[in-house]
Amino acid sequence: MAPLPDGFSYAEWNATYNGLSFGIAAMGSATIFFWLQLPNVTKSYRTALTITGIVTLIATYHYIRIFNSWSEAFTVVSKDGGDYEVKLTGAPFNDGYRYVDWLLTVPLLLIELILVMKLPQAETVSLSWKLGLASALMVALGYPGEIQEDLSVRWFWWCLSMIPFCYVVFTLAVGLAEATSKQPSPAAASLASAARYLTVLSWCTYPFVYMVKSVGLAGPAATMYEQVGYSIGDVMAKAVFGVLIWALAAEKSAVEESGKLLPN
Repeated sequence: MAPLPDGFSYAEWNATYNGLSFGIAAMGSATIFFWLQLPNVTKSYRTALTITGIVTLIATYHYIRIFNSWSEAFTVVSKDGGDYEVKLTGAPFNDGYRYVDWLLTVPLLLIELILVMKLPQAETVSLSWKLGLASALMVALGYPGEIQEDLSVRWFWWCLSMIPFCYVVFTLAVGLAEATSKQPSPAAASLASAARYLTVLSWCTYPFVYMVKSVGLAGPAATMYEQVGYSIGDVMAKAVFGVLIWALAAEKSAVEESGKLLPN
């Protein structure tokens, strides 16, 4: 929990406010959608889709907490109908909720992808443990640097967190390529590939957003870019990724159901 800088303009405060509001709306809507779709996929994929909804539900809760903390940290007033003035209230802004969210949801994101791909059981268990632990370690190593103002310390923790990050990204981009090619239909293979690469793409936004304060940018602008950047990355990595998981589950369910209807 680092202290907020003073001197926010209304535009900077409002951009962050709207970014957090967008996160709440996107995650909450996605949660409702995923759970309403559970009856429309076969039993084999309901666990993956349930986990998808749990991920966005956890994210919704934490975005509400971050949003409330942001709102309580400021007073926004307009004097005589003029420009809005933003002042700190002295209440702390607790961005630690974001890391608690990631610690819970990032491993689950990878597990839901593995489950929906329906790999052999031994491979599913092995990959779930490896990717789940690596992603949790990545988040845990990133947090100490996030709360530091010393740039050398921030870079140190960034470098450490990139080690498990690179392992996970390599596994998604290369390690799961063969499994993707074995999906039951071209559409399913295309969706599985899209889910893998969306994860890689969305995850790559986080190291760059993390570096905002490590390249000398400071003050209100840095805080705004960080909060808005993380919000966009989260929506891509959770809500949009979840839609691909649902689409993949629905496609594979349709293929399996049609196979059962074919004459022997």
